[in-house]
Amino acid sequence: MTFHQSEHSLLVIPGPIEVSDDVLFANASPSQSHMSKSFTQTFGEVIKMFRQVLVTEHGQPFIVAGSGTLGWDMVASNLIEPGDEALVLHSGYFGQSFTDCLETYGAKVTQLKAPVGHCPSREELAQALKAKKYKIVTVTHVDTSTGVLSNPRVISEVVHEVSPDTLVVLDGVCSVGSEEIRMDEWSLDVVMCASQKGLGVPPGLSLVCASERAIRLVETRKTKINSYFASWLNWLPVMRGYEQGKPVYFATPPVQLICALHVSLKEITSKPIQERWAKHQQASIDFKQFVTDELGLKQVPNDPSIAANGMTAIYFPDGLSASDIVPRLLERGIVIAGGLHKEIKDKYFRIGHMGISVIDTTTRHDLEKVKDALRNVLNAAGYVNKTVGNNTK
Repeated sequence: MTFHQSEHSLLVIPGPIEVSDDVLFANASPSQSHMSKSFTQTFGEVIKMFRQVLVTEHGQPFIVAGSGTLGWDMVASNLIEPGDEALVLHSGYFGQSFTDCLETYGAKVTQLKAPVGHCPSREELAQALKAKKYKIVTVTHVDTSTGVLSNPRVISEVVHEVSPDTLVVLDGVCSVGSEEIRMDEWSLDVVMCASQKGLGVPPGLSLVCASERAIRLVETRKTKINSYFASWLNWLPVMRGYEQGKPVYFATPPVQLICALHVSLKEITSKPIQERWAKHQQASIDFKQFVTDELGLKQVPNDPSIAANGMTAIYFPDGLSASDIVPRLLERGIVIAGGLHKEIKDKYFRIGHMGISVIDTTTRHDLEKVKDALRNVLNAAGYVNKTVGNNTK
């Protein structure tokens, strides 16, 4: 049977993203027992393939029903005991949200905040670590409110130099599958993400991977984990069981979503993960050059070196606002996202370029459609790039 999804507007927000026909078809697979031999094999393979995506041999995956936000709860409820100190590297909206979650579980949080469009520097991080002992440091790899890309490799290097006992937690919700991540090589203790962004699966799965060091900390903590559903101690037997071909029950997994993830991960891991990173990087370079050179628009990240490869955050031209751009793009079948960061919420918009929109350039041509639509919409709104004669190749 050949399945093709129905016609729909092109979704190019920073997640959820477009999914392939094969993934969507798997998400509509017939009901089956979560304890069956076939599903046990599927889930076990998913766990193994997720490790490949993160380039880890030793990390312990947890793949459960939920959104990326559940990953915060898993981190906070398992790794934080009341009164523990946590340092949050803040490069946008989601740094504040992670702070709120950590505080809910009793952490004493210090935020190292960067101005809009920036991320904390190596020197600022080192200074903060020297000033106080922290149990964990968290960093949002790509903050979708700003499109800012942090450098987890450098962050982990600094943490291990200055405060080697401190755990490094990477919020990779908008980076796993589109940005380079080497969990073992970079000595990351937790990487968390969700299904609906770079992994190219419908929303509904929270994916977390914990280092051996993080697991030991949970197993030896002094106080009881103050969450039932998010407790790694409840999920460890389940994940280990399925990987060993012996299903264990704690809570019913979302069978169809796991099947969809299996199809996506099988495609992702069929080629070296470095090729996927490179395709996202090149697509990002091409699209951002179009925004800067042809459209003459400014981007939120203050430097290309800290601009995400899976999305672009763009300031509106002077005199134009969301009402001039977003509805007109929708009329042309293009769905983008407005602003999210409260300091600049009405001044910019966001476009995602992850997954199949980047990988399948043979049949889809998604970003070319977005470029054409932006040209037409800006022209219709009366915008003229006065530097176009000098910048356009």
